Amino acid sequence: MLNQQTISILHSLKLYGMAESFERRLADPKQASLSHAEFVGLLVQDERTHRDNLRLRRLLKKARLRQEAAPEDIDYRASRGLNRQVLLELAGSHWVAAHRNVLISGPTGVGKTFIACALGNAAARSGYTVLYLRAPRLFETLQQSRGDGSHLKVLAKLARVQLLIIDDFLLTRPAEAEQKDLLEVVEDRYQLGATVIASQCPIGDWHPNLGDPTLADAICDRLLHHAYRIELRGDSMRTRPASTSQNERKEALVNDDKNELD
Repeated sequence: MLNQQTISILHSLKLYGMAESFERRLADPKQASLSHAEFVGLLVQDERTHRDNLRLRRLLKKARLRQEAAPEDIDYRASRGLNRQVLLELAGSHWVAAHRNVLISGPTGVGKTFIACALGNAAARSGYTVLYLRAPRLFETLQQSRGDGSHLKVLAKLARVQLLIIDDFLLTRPAEAEQKDLLEVVEDRYQLGATVIASQCPIGDWHPNLGDPTLADAICDRLLHHAYRIELRGDSMRTRPASTSQNERKEALVNDDKNELD
């Protein structure tokens, strides 16, 4: 009876992980050899693990990553210009705290989105806030925000995200308003937040493809400064046999992007 009261009190204090652990450990005969201090210490660790797992689920849900990917799932067997040492360094997520950018380029199907989402997953596991957006939807959202008066609010939300992932960058040349919006985004994040950009357009061609030379200068200066570059090459991973790196080649379902920045 006393144990049930303890579990009820733990639930009332919102110590759900500790309550679950308490009940589970009481049923384990091996726990009887533990001292009171050791038993309580394990309960506290279980509560911390429970809260960390809840936070990770919240971060990943808000990140809206397009693919389920992790750095340990990246396939290095294909010859596509991947540097394992660089990817291992990026998997540590220290670059997020240092507000550095990661620029990924390469032809379609070589795994740009997978790598970008894997870095986002690693950052979320390290406790950072992450948001994945395709460039066309980013520009569409910013354009709509001008009409409803929430433009500054949307820009502020983008600036607060610790890791912003922009995929499908420069599929088409951005309009003048989109160039200005992009400059606002990268300016707000410069040395204050980390950004991952994935593009089919080679990094060396970003400047001429951005349009206005003055805006392109400002955008590229902020994006390329102290950034990691991952320039992929090779054939599409989707043409490889099904047994090889299945997760990386799996086509993502089209996400419901409504309220993506809420």
